Amino acid sequence: MSEKYPNFPAFSVSPVPPPAGPDTPAPEQFRGLYGMPMFVTVPTDDLAASTEFWVDGLGFFDFFTVPGQVVHLRRWAFQDVLLVPGERPAEAAPMSVSFSCVLNQIDGIVSACEKALPGSVSAPRQMPWGSVEIEVTTPENARVIMTAARPFDPASAAADYLRENDFNLPKTPGA
Repeated sequence: MSEKYPNFPAFSVSPVPPPAGPDTPAPEQFRGLYGMPMFVTVPTDDLAASTEFWVDGLGFFDFFTVPGQVVHLRRWAFQDVLLVPGERPAEAAPMSVSFSCVLNQIDGIVSACEKALPGSVSAPRQMPWGSVEIEVTTPENARVIMTAARPFDPASAAADYLRENDFNLPKTPGA
């Protein structure tokens, strides 16, 4: 048992559903008001084009806009992005921001981003900690990781990886 990383499921406080497989439904877009515990501010030299990419490619919606000043985008609860006027960096920053999705959204996001901005998205890759991820470079040169958890299998290489790194894991699949 790990004291450092106890097994404390807290899905009740998250909009992200437990990873139950490729048929896990995605939460609906969240249109309510709340105090944002975290958000990302992305400078852009073209608010309209950036908004279109984030909406059509990444599945966000325009929560509200102050023309010429800010576009507040959102996907699920606690997935907020503020697009603001600014200069586009010449290169993508080494830092990235990650947003959760579900497995059955990955291929659609890849297709939509590739359609909106050819060459902007990586192929899906399985990560050793139990997720599938894609990396998207937005028109603003922001690096966005879309990450979907795979169902937990206590006999998997991902579970072995986590155990080797001192995580206390559940004993049953899907827990």
